[in-house]
Amino acid sequence: MTVTLSRRASDVRVIALISLAHGSSHFFHLILPSMFPWLKDAFALSYAELGLLMSIFFVVSCVAQASSGFLVDRIGARPVLFAGVGLLALAALTYSQSNGYAMLILGAVIAGCGNGIFHPVDFTLINHKVSPPNLPYAYSMHGVTGYLGWAAAPAFMVGIAELSGWRIAFLSAAVLEACVLFILWINRSKLIDNVQERRAESQASAQAANPSGFPDSAFAFLKLPAVWLCWMFFFFSMAATSSLQSFAPTALFEIYGVAISVGSYFITLLALGSAAGVLFGGYLAAKLKAPQKIVSSCLSLTILMSLLLAGGSTPMDLIPILFCIIGFGYGVLAPSRDLLVKQVTPQGVSGRVYGIVYSGIDLGAAVGPFIFGFFMDAGLPKALFIGIALFQLMIIPTVLKVTSKTRAQVA
Repeated sequence: MTVTLSRRASDVRVIALISLAHGSSHFFHLILPSMFPWLKDAFALSYAELGLLMSIFFVVSCVAQASSGFLVDRIGARPVLFAGVGLLALAALTYSQSNGYAMLILGAVIAGCGNGIFHPVDFTLINHKVSPPNLPYAYSMHGVTGYLGWAAAPAFMVGIAELSGWRIAFLSAAVLEACVLFILWINRSKLIDNVQERRAESQASAQAANPSGFPDSAFAFLKLPAVWLCWMFFFFSMAATSSLQSFAPTALFEIYGVAISVGSYFITLLALGSAAGVLFGGYLAAKLKAPQKIVSSCLSLTILMSLLLAGGSTPMDLIPILFCIIGFGYGVLAPSRDLLVKQVTPQGVSGRVYGIVYSGIDLGAAVGPFIFGFFMDAGLPKALFIGIALFQLMIIPTVLKVTSKTRAQVA
């Protein structure tokens, strides 16, 4: 009994530490777009240039994510985690001292390097430090804190910028991330993973999967159409989400006259709705066991909400409700989306599959803001919501095809 309680307490502590780090990484996704209105005026930048900053951030993050997994396997997760959190703090400090576009680009590169380490680190620590019965809770908390990080960033950054300016807002974000690093450091003993043990497990798994000694190519999984359909799912999904996060406050101001500071808080509502949706979506996915129906229904709802915002005639009082509904829809589909990925993942190559699929997230987040920055510069704010609806519409066929491919693979 004492051992069980001790193990549970250890699991809770590890889950809390990893979730804190993951939430801080999502927080840093939005510190830059939250300051777009201030940076645009300070450096006379176009929306396309601002969108390019987010593209640079996510492209660098994509490369870092693919490579950091190998680093985690070589030196362990803990030092890579500390490096990533430290880089995010350094990026915010660089933003705060920027004297032009070049320094903003430098900050985006540093932030991308820091952000790219979190999924390989987080899932490695969760899988090897948390006992199997508590893994569902670990994955749930990991996802929810990501959305809470998104929710906190606009309110934190805009509130400080309105009081003290954008430089102090970035500096405050750097201090906040330094505090996260300090908390992780004083609890470093809980974040040790045994690299040698993981290597032995990997070798044993490989031998069991192919006792003949003639393994398939390490890239054989890339021939599976379902893997690339999942990649497309993540690409279009994140392209829509990141574009909404980056430009919705400005678009709402130009369409409805909503103050940009108020529009930034709508992004917080979007993230809070997503956090609530994840919790409900996990329950729904477990009960219905029909991920394609859940995903298609949620996307149909979010498409409708996006088109209502694009129409320009939505009553002001309903706008925050629409953002909550869009966020809730995104959250509900997330567990079913992950279930679809799990269904198409062959045994023994889960790490490689997730690496490819998650690169779709980073690239989608890089492409979306860059594209819609041109529409915003052209004075077409309604195109933002129409484009987001189109991106979401393009996801639905990939879900249906993934399901059919999975059934064929099982057969």
